[in-house]
Amino acid sequence: MEKIRSLFIKYWSSDVGLDGKTAIVTGANTGIGKATAKDLAKRGARVILACRDIVKAELAVHDITREIKGANVEARKLDLADNKSICEFAENIYNTEKVLHLLINNAGVAACPYSTTVDGYEMQLGVNHLGHFFLTFLLLDLLKHSAPSRVINVSSSAHAMGRINFEDLHSRREYHPIKAYTQSKLANILFTRELSKKTEGLGVTAYAVHPGVVNTELVRHVKSPLEVMWKKFSYFLKTPEEGAYTVLYCSLTPVSELVSGGYYSDCAQSATAR
Repeated sequence: MEKIRSLFIKYWSSDVGLDGKTAIVTGANTGIGKATAKDLAKRGARVILACRDIVKAELAVHDITREIKGANVEARKLDLADNKSICEFAENIYNTEKVLHLLINNAGVAACPYSTTVDGYEMQLGVNHLGHFFLTFLLLDLLKHSAPSRVINVSSSAHAMGRINFEDLHSRREYHPIKAYTQSKLANILFTRELSKKTEGLGVTAYAVHPGVVNTELVRHVKSPLEVMWKKFSYFLKTPEEGAYTVLYCSLTPVSELVSGGYYSDCAQSATAR
């Protein structure tokens, strides 16, 4: 079974160190975010776990520091469904951090029942795209000051099924959980492209990443029959550590070997559907 699994999931590694670097990882209390934060900390980076649930974030910090001696990690409160929380988080970062080299926009929700953010946006678009868009905008000056720096937006191959419904952007007339999710993932791709144009020549690069099909809590809202299929084939899904490979690839690979604004999957640049 392991040989069959290895046909679908390729191993990746790097010996790049990150001493003196600072990273923010959103949604880092679990799944890909936690695996990413742990790997960055192991390389010597100072890592800020930006999470909605501060208790879970503190538990993640405890796990990481227990496993990695001397790890420089800490938890900060960030609710991407609340613009006030995003502003407070950004202000806190400017008050405590002199540099920021990596902003990894990882947090997300998928196929959840209809709800809105504090500011009235459809939840998936609000958290997956708009919240990260606003956060990046607020932290952009610090990223420029710390150049070379990078922004990694965790998207999905599901963007291929998405379209931006400008006539009903927040699904107020009709809501389809999967359509709302794919719209948010397409927005990640478009945002990455535009960000790369706006920061060209400023030392800030941006990359969109498809982590693969990963067995994480992100799919907690997925219901039957997809839920049954997910559990049946879970052995062939990526682990959170494997799902973090491409995020780390875009964080660690020399900029000269990457394309800013590009979309990456399985540690290689890939074509987007749009």
